[in-house]
Amino acid sequence: SAPPIRKIVIGRNDRRVELGEEVVLFRHEKTFYHPTALALGIADNLPEAEFDQAARTLAAASYDRAGETIAISVAALLDKSDDTTHYITRAKRLRDLCPLPVALVTDDAHRAGSAAEVLGEHAGLLCGATAETLPTFAPVARNCKLPLVLRAHNLEALETMAQSAVAAGVDDLLLDPGYGPQSNLLRDHTIIRRAALDRKVKGFGYPSFITIPEGRDPLEAALAASVGIAKYSGMILLPDWRIAQFLPLLTLRQNIYTDPQKPLQVDAGLYRIGEAGETAPVYVTTNFSLTYFMVSTEIDGSGLPAHLVVVDAEGMSVLTAWSAGKFGGEKVGKFVRESGLSDRISHRKVIIPGYVAVIQGEMEDALPGWEVLVGPQEAADIPAFVKDVWLQQQ
Repeated sequence: SAPPIRKIVIGRNDRRVELGEEVVLFRHEKTFYHPTALALGIADNLPEAEFDQAARTLAAASYDRAGETIAISVAALLDKSDDTTHYITRAKRLRDLCPLPVALVTDDAHRAGSAAEVLGEHAGLLCGATAETLPTFAPVARNCKLPLVLRAHNLEALETMAQSAVAAGVDDLLLDPGYGPQSNLLRDHTIIRRAALDRKVKGFGYPSFITIPEGRDPLEAALAASVGIAKYSGMILLPDWRIAQFLPLLTLRQNIYTDPQKPLQVDAGLYRIGEAGETAPVYVTTNFSLTYFMVSTEIDGSGLPAHLVVVDAEGMSVLTAWSAGKFGGEKVGKFVRESGLSDRISHRKVIIPGYVAVIQGEMEDALPGWEVLVGPQEAADIPAFVKDVWLQQQ
């Protein structure tokens, strides 16, 4: 009855991250449950001011997109000083400045265990053990009750290490098959996922892990991380902070790990964008989250506040909803009529998306006395529409 891929919990506070428990190879078969965790490295030998700034940057690295908050998952403390006392001091400082779970990245098991003790509930995982260091890391992981990353340069050795770690009493593992060309990353992590789901290789029933080495070209690192997000890595460790890398990666992760059976959507209803008054224009769109946020952002950028009528289209985009019969003129007109919009505006004009100009006549029949204007096809053209059409008619 156990899931084919073990559930791993990183951290014990309210920012903890869950990995594993996936049950399909392809998202459309059901869904993916736990998004790839992105970990950002902070070297312990940075000057104190730089270290503090990096920790604060990590703590604040979250962004709102399509109604969701996307953020860095884990802070990784990189052992560059090779000094236990210094490493522990930096672990305390990171704990105080950043609420994220901390991955302890060091080759010294004793150093990792000492840092885990001071981190307390902020301690996330130990990274990582090789075949040679597993006998020293296993007791630390077991005593601290932390997941352990296993590293090997081929899949056979990795599977053997996993069974040895379980025999030593460590049940929570992540599997790092080594860094190589993107084709190798794709191959190795796909094999691990497929073998786990088929339950053919017991030692592969854990989330996989990618460590991107330092000094790599930023584009190469971003591409390797994107392969990991798309093809099954449970966690990816990047050695330094580059906002140009993380924003696209966070966006990619959000897109892949949405439920394909339940589109992202906002609540249908009447929204006020800015300080919209009784003479403000009225736009109509569907309740697909990405459509809503694109339209509302462009309305806000036009400089003219407006009312936005968001019609329940089961989370579909405008053209998809129209094709499915969820955004027809009669339905949209009825929704506008019953939205309470009439009490908020002094005019009787409403703007529909240009891609569904065909519903204009039917919508006017459903809204006697109203004028239905055909707006731009693309949300990006709303500012120009306001300037060239709406304001010219007032």
